[in-house]
Amino acid sequence: MLKTLLAAVLISSTSLSAMALELKGQLTQGGLVTGNISNAQSVSFNDKTLKLSSKGDFVFGFGRDAPTNHTLKWVDKAGVEHTESLVITKRDYQIDKITGVAKKYVSPAKELSARISKEAAAIRAARQVNSDLLYFLDPVLKPAQGRISGVYGSQRYFNGEPRRPHFGLDIANKTGTPVYAPISGTVVFSQPDIYYSGGTLILDHGHGVTSTYIHLSKLDVKLGDKIEQGSKIAEIGATGRVTGPHLDWRFNWQGERLDPALLMQDKLANKK
Repeated sequence: MLKTLLAAVLISSTSLSAMALELKGQLTQGGLVTGNISNAQSVSFNDKTLKLSSKGDFVFGFGRDAPTNHTLKWVDKAGVEHTESLVITKRDYQIDKITGVAKKYVSPAKELSARISKEAAAIRAARQVNSDLLYFLDPVLKPAQGRISGVYGSQRYFNGEPRRPHFGLDIANKTGTPVYAPISGTVVFSQPDIYYSGGTLILDHGHGVTSTYIHLSKLDVKLGDKIEQGSKIAEIGATGRVTGPHLDWRFNWQGERLDPALLMQDKLANKK
């Protein structure tokens, strides 16, 4: 059985190819796990085929309410299939009651539904990118200075009305505070005025891993830009559905929403 949290695991195969499986990350709800298998021709997670780099690197993640039991399979170049069972830990999430939200963001007018649906579809499409980039293997630094004002997974109530859980890490600071790229990537979405999220950026880090930055007051990069870790990409704002200026920072692996706090190191991601 694999170790669960912050595990760097080495498992020797019993096959003639003498392969090894290495996993790094957190085996828990909201966690991201990177892996490497030498001499593999294919890898799948819960029967979903994963992108495999030329050096055997891959990645997968667990959503907020992911079940505890999962299966990783790979086929070596001799055609032999291998299976490893993964057991992850469950988490408890807090209740987050937010007041002072403008009514138009709690119960939008019907005539806005087409705009909201179109924007949501565009964001989903941006997060479906599955490039060959390998930046997801790099350490993730802190994107902005400020107070942690909201955490991943919390059940949210806006003005007393229940809404979807929060899927990001909120960093509160004054409007205009710089936001830096926590890891390198390519801009796959850049819009200054999304209804709910205001100024919104999405960066692609490879193999289905993206990061999102919302409620921004200023965007310093555009669609297609290649971004180096530590580069200034935006400024904190209070755009969209907010009660004050802050950065809402999110991570996704394809359709799974991950917890940035499990990835973030304490060092600020600026080049100075």
